[in-house]
Amino acid sequence: MIPLSTIRDSFEGVIPSIIATTDRYGVPNVSYLSHVYYVDEQHVALSNQFFSKTADNVAANGLATVMVVDGLTGQQHILDLVFSGSEDSGRIFNQVERHLALLEQGMSHVMKLKAVDIYRVEDCRPVPAAHPLELPSQLEAGRDHISQTARLTQCLSEESDPEKLLDCALEGLEELFGFRHSMVLVPDESRSRLTTIASRGYEQFGFGSEIAFGDGVIGLAAKAMEPVRVTDFSRGRRYVAAVRAMSGSEGGVHIPLPALPAPLSQLAVPMSAQGRLIGVLFTESEKAFTFRHADEQSLRVIAAQLALSLSYAMNERERQEPETGHAAPSAPIHAGGKSVVALRFYPRDASLFVDGEYLIRGVPGRLLWHMLEQYSTSGRQDFLNREIRRDKSLQLPDFKDNLETRLILLRRRLDEKGGPIRLTRPERGRMRLEVDGLPELQVVDT
Repeated sequence: MIPLSTIRDSFEGVIPSIIATTDRYGVPNVSYLSHVYYVDEQHVALSNQFFSKTADNVAANGLATVMVVDGLTGQQHILDLVFSGSEDSGRIFNQVERHLALLEQGMSHVMKLKAVDIYRVEDCRPVPAAHPLELPSQLEAGRDHISQTARLTQCLSEESDPEKLLDCALEGLEELFGFRHSMVLVPDESRSRLTTIASRGYEQFGFGSEIAFGDGVIGLAAKAMEPVRVTDFSRGRRYVAAVRAMSGSEGGVHIPLPALPAPLSQLAVPMSAQGRLIGVLFTESEKAFTFRHADEQSLRVIAAQLALSLSYAMNERERQEPETGHAAPSAPIHAGGKSVVALRFYPRDASLFVDGEYLIRGVPGRLLWHMLEQYSTSGRQDFLNREIRRDKSLQLPDFKDNLETRLILLRRRLDEKGGPIRLTRPERGRMRLEVDGLPELQVVDT
């Protein structure tokens, strides 16, 4: 029997499988099956969405034969199965449900998953190819996942600056793995949305763009705290378009999520430390079959190291922050021929608009508004991270890493926007606000 682990790429559902059963009289029935899921070396799972004849036959004798196909190489294998039982909850059920949600393009109300049927694999054997494919040499050789993963995690373990850690991770994915389009998103204070804090390979960085937990590959990975991978999205184009249209559309937010126009492969891996979600590491490609099972395993390790390194770096940064410092001399600002910078703030969701254009919201919006108010009244430009963290009026979340990630997001969003407001770091634990013009502040209660 061929080990199931050696044919993991045949369990992607790119090419539908075929299931053959017989009734109690030995009359055969053959149907197409959208997906066969790997459980372990002895078991596979089939979604319980069969035609009634197949279900009746399995109920009668508990036997089935399935053919699975590697969507990239075309290699076929036959699996002899014995029914073990059904599950309507648990890890395997949730995994199948997530995958179907992505592929069925909003048709889950038509083909709702009732249960997952678990089968014991009695035999797994190849189907000899009449005309074997001549595979490219790079595919036959494969990727040196251990070496590449080790190099990138070593880089992450040696870096102590949170911003550089984010860039190191995305640069490493491109240089070592060839994954050119990637991003990191972090959860908001309500743990219901994710915000883009770093990206690479897109026309727009999209800092501050948002997507809800549960939406698309990224949102599903965050909600489930499990990797979500799609090898061939050709059947899910409408779903991808729908998620892109939804992301960042609430509350007047119009920052488009960085995205390829027609991705065929996507992989999202949660970054967790000590059981807490720090963010999501995401990568995508215009080509099908870019991310395979071994790539997912590598990104699991990389995402875990990135989460741990970020948490450690931000805790160390807080520990080394000065308790007090000498702020630059402050004085009320005067017009003096300066142009007016119109600033509008909505306390309901802490949305901040600059000269009529949306900038950011949530914790970053509240932080920037706090600094702008003090700058407008006293001319103050320098602020200490520690004093901001201790300011109860800012309603910061309890998580220590939240302030640092929000400051990174705010700085990057301001730089990308290229407007009249900048936030720099003159030294560790200190921020400096720079405004080209005279701030005109307006609070809008709606």
